[in-house]
Amino acid sequence: MIPITPMHEFSLCEGIIETIATQTRQQGFNRVRRVWLEIGALANVELDALRFAFEVVRQDTVAATAELDIITLPGRAQCLDCAQAVEVTQLFDPCPLCGGYQWRLTGGNEMRIKEMEVE
Repeated sequence: MIPITPMHEFSLCEGIIETIATQTRQQGFNRVRRVWLEIGALANVELDALRFAFEVVRQDTVAATAELDIITLPGRAQCLDCAQAVEVTQLFDPCPLCGGYQWRLTGGNEMRIKEMEVE
């Protein structure tokens, strides 16, 4: 059975592979063996779908056999009510310390290539 993968994750993987190909070409490498991604818990990315999409999109590229490691980063915010840095698990949840809803997201919505192992 083939999992249903949202197009969003395929688009993300196409961008990742394009970036990997550009960097390996510029640096003179032949093959990518492993890719580490950092993805925030609030980045709106389905990790299983991303893994599946990566396996499909990497075919016939310098990353054709690359393994994908995903490092999940927690959501972080600055609460404007209690002035504390807090970890948040969902947008629009109350501050876990004071229960206030006035907070500013400071991290956890990012996605980036952290590292690559190349030949």
